[in-house]
Amino acid sequence: MIEIPTLLEAHDIRSARLKTRVLFSGPEDGVPVIFIHGNLSAATWFEETMQRLPKTFRAIAPDLRGYGGADPFAVVDATRGTKDFSDDLAALMDELGIDAAHLIGHSLGGGVLWQFLADYPHKVLSLTQVSPASPYGFGCSMADGTPCYEDGAGSGASAINTKFANVLKEKDTEAKGDFAPRNILSNFAWKPPFSPDRMDAILKTVFAQHTGDKAFPGDVLASANWPGAAPGCYGSVNALAPNRQVNPLGFCDVEPLPPILWVHGADDAIVSDHSMLDLGTVGKMGFLPGWPGENIFPPQPMVTQTSDALDLYEEKGGSVERSVIKNCGHSAYLEKPREFDAIFHAFLQKHAIMTEAN
Repeated sequence: MIEIPTLLEAHDIRSARLKTRVLFSGPEDGVPVIFIHGNLSAATWFEETMQRLPKTFRAIAPDLRGYGGADPFAVVDATRGTKDFSDDLAALMDELGIDAAHLIGHSLGGGVLWQFLADYPHKVLSLTQVSPASPYGFGCSMADGTPCYEDGAGSGASAINTKFANVLKEKDTEAKGDFAPRNILSNFAWKPPFSPDRMDAILKTVFAQHTGDKAFPGDVLASANWPGAAPGCYGSVNALAPNRQVNPLGFCDVEPLPPILWVHGADDAIVSDHSMLDLGTVGKMGFLPGWPGENIFPPQPMVTQTSDALDLYEEKGGSVERSVIKNCGHSAYLEKPREFDAIFHAFLQKHAIMTEAN
C-alpha cells in the first residue's frame, strides 16, 4: 500500500464494518465535523481545511472504502448505490462515540452524504456539500433523474477510460500525456493554472486508489445500448451509476431536516450541466462515435438537478444556503480557501450555536 504523507494526527480505526485510516485535528472535546472526500482522492485533500477550522471544532476525516488507507480487501457493493459508504460512516461514528456531527462532502463524498442524510438524519447536525455528485448519480441521466437506459449504459465503470485505469492499476507514476494523473487533476479537479501546494501528497492519494474489477474502475457489463457497455456490480464509480440510485430524493423526506450549505465553483469541469467527464457531453461534442442524440442520451444537467432537489428540500421545510465561487473549479476549499472558509465557518458557527440553544 502506498504511504500517504500526512500533516495531522492519523489512526487506523476499526469499526463494526471497516478498518480505515482516519485523520484528526482540533480539540478532542470540540464539536465534531466529519469530512468525506471524493473520487481518486483520500482524507488528505482536506488536511489544510481541517487545520483552519475554528478552535471549537474537532475535525475528523476517514478514507472511504476503496480508497487510501482503507482495508484493501473491503469492496463496495454497487448494487446498493452508495449505501455501503453510508453504513460505514454510521459505524465509524458509533465507534468514535459520536451521536451526531456536522458533515461536509466533496464530489463523490457529496453523493455519499445525500444517502447518509436519507439513512441517518438523526446523526446530521448540518450538511455542507462542495460540488457534490447529483442526487441522481453521475452520467446517463435525464433532467428528471431518469436513467437514459435502464442498465445505466455509459455511466459508472463503463464511462472510465481504460488507458487511465491502467495507469492507476500499474502505479505508473512516470506516465505522461493526457492520461497522466497529474494532468487529469490539473485539467479537471481544479481550474487551471491553479496547482495545490501539496501536489505531491495529493498525487499519492490518487495512486493509493484501490484498483481492479471490484475497486476502481469496477466491473463492466456488456450492453446493447450505446456505447456498448454498462456499469457492473462493484466499486465506487459503479455505485454512482443512475440505475443504482434507489430513492435519490429520500433525503427530502426525513425528520429532522438539518440545514444544508451548497458550495460550487462557477467553472467546475466535473460536476456541471455539461461535464467533460459525462459521455452525454462528450458525445454531443462529436468526440465519441455513435452518440444517439440529445433525446436519448443528453448531457446530464448535474447542477440543475441538485438545485431542483434542494428546492424540494426547502419546500419540505428544510433550510438551504447556496454559494457559487467565481473563477473556481471543482475543489473550492483548495482553490479559494479564504472565500470558502468565510462561507463554511460562518455556516458552521451559526448552526453550532443554534444546536446548543436547542
